[in-house]
Amino acid sequence: MQAAVRVISALASAHLRHEWILTLCLVIALAAVIAPLLVLLGLKYGTIELMRDRLVEDPVFRELRPAQTREYPPAWFDAVAQWPGVGFLTPTVLPLSSMLYAMHPQTQQPLALDLIPTGAGDPLLLENGTAIPEDGECVLSHAAAQQLGVVAGEMLTVRVTRSRGGRVESADATLRVVGVLNPRAGSLPRIYTDLALVLDVEGYKEGYGAPQRGWPGQTPTPFPSFDGVLLLLPEPLSAIERTGLIINTGFARMEAQSPAQLAARLGVSLSDAWHGYALFVPGATVTHANIQAVAQKLRGKGAYLLPYVDTLSLQDAAGHALLLTGLSLHPLQAQALNLPATPWDALDVNALSVERLTQVLAPGLDNNEVIMVTAQGVEPVAFPLHSQPHPDLENDQWIVPIELLGLLRTATLRTVRYEAPPLGFVMERGGYRGFRLYAHSIDDVPALYEALHAQGIEVIAEVETIARIRTLDAGLQRLFWLIALLGISGGTAVLIASLYAAVERRRRDLGILRLNGVSRRAVFFFPVVQALWIALLGLLTSFAGYLALASLINYTFASDLATGERFCTLPPAYILIAAAGTLVLAILASLAAAWRTTCIDPAEVVREH
Repeated sequence: MQAAVRVISALASAHLRHEWILTLCLVIALAAVIAPLLVLLGLKYGTIELMRDRLVEDPVFRELRPAQTREYPPAWFDAVAQWPGVGFLTPTVLPLSSMLYAMHPQTQQPLALDLIPTGAGDPLLLENGTAIPEDGECVLSHAAAQQLGVVAGEMLTVRVTRSRGGRVESADATLRVVGVLNPRAGSLPRIYTDLALVLDVEGYKEGYGAPQRGWPGQTPTPFPSFDGVLLLLPEPLSAIERTGLIINTGFARMEAQSPAQLAARLGVSLSDAWHGYALFVPGATVTHANIQAVAQKLRGKGAYLLPYVDTLSLQDAAGHALLLTGLSLHPLQAQALNLPATPWDALDVNALSVERLTQVLAPGLDNNEVIMVTAQGVEPVAFPLHSQPHPDLENDQWIVPIELLGLLRTATLRTVRYEAPPLGFVMERGGYRGFRLYAHSIDDVPALYEALHAQGIEVIAEVETIARIRTLDAGLQRLFWLIALLGISGGTAVLIASLYAAVERRRRDLGILRLNGVSRRAVFFFPVVQALWIALLGLLTSFAGYLALASLINYTFASDLATGERFCTLPPAYILIAAAGTLVLAILASLAAAWRTTCIDPAEVVREH
């Protein structure tokens, strides 16, 4: 069987050579169908990919910028960074806080620059020819580098200014320029640095210092906040008086407290001579300003206001839960209420030194014995307490300044850390005012746009431009397949008719082969082999014509293209698909003629002869 197939294949090839004029016409006819389709597909792929590449290569089209200023907590950035399609994300600060001056190396004239945070993976820098700056380094936009007259590798002095106490203050830093951006990255004078420097600049403008950079300023100390305040009076309040205390004071509710409730909140018992009330705001915090507003309305009534904190979880170094009472009393207040005197004196939200806050009255402990305490909040805060024995306290009565509990309550809302004296408790920033977000590709931009919009975040993105490219791509795709279907149908019909006619012309020859013992199965391959040869020669001719025409098109539009860009091009995968498709169609087109060969009766050949 295999030998017969080889003989039939050789005869089919010889027949094509013998009728070379007809074969040439079939090859040209097939090439006339395939070559235009290849050129059309090359134009479709080339133009769309050219536009896509220009968008993809320019990270500006992958950027999603916030359209309004709002606060974004750190947890938001952690969550969004995990979204599919997010290529790069970093926080930003307020525009007014992201301005600094770069000093011209020769004239020392200051140039105002926008300070932009960057980080690992920033596509705007990586895809515009620069490295990511580390601590002490920066990247300049093309406009900034031109105006300053600096190049990569040079040192640049930057200056941050602020107005405090009626005078202008400034702080300097020296940065090494590690790169200058391509002009397409933006036309504004900008400087890109790591996020740490950007946050230090923002803090300095707000009056805080940056000790690690030698910039003087205040330390962001957390403010005390409370769950409510206990009001103690020698006489009960009337209903009208009670209503008046929650008007214009920031409080929402006022409830009478029994002696047991007072003892539970204070941690110590009061005599029954005192009438107690709790003022609070459900679901919100109470500040010192609220307490002062109530105190103003209670002047002359002999009232005492004691803030309290309920929502705290404290434990010692061994993990045992602690119930600490927060009291800050003047000696006269302690005497009047018959409560333990506190060495740190009365409530003072401005006296927040670490030495004052970390005291504890605890029976059974040596003087200045250190107890490590951890408060659970946004982030756990561990700090020491220095004990002061008090003979009048019971074993389970530990008293700390109420300001300390107020700071720790704030730590449940804002991240607070403890530093060694003299810093003490330092408040971390609560959130950021913006972000820089880049998608992996332009195809990810619409989904990210919708995801941010679902969170109520208005962003600016090139969604319409991307949508137009997608629409153009879909339209060209449909147009190509309509033309391709028409051309392929015509080419297939020509091939079927030609092969079938060739079989009819060679009926006598094929019949003689049958008489000589060639099986029907072997004869079946005669038109199949011819179809494959014609398709292969047609493909080679088509590719030659495509290459010639594509080169002419690309040469014609060379002035509008960048180096390496092609207006008409096909990837290797498309060429392989086109070749495989053509060969498959040729085989299918030959089946009718192949079937006809199997129907030839050798007896007919004998009769005709």
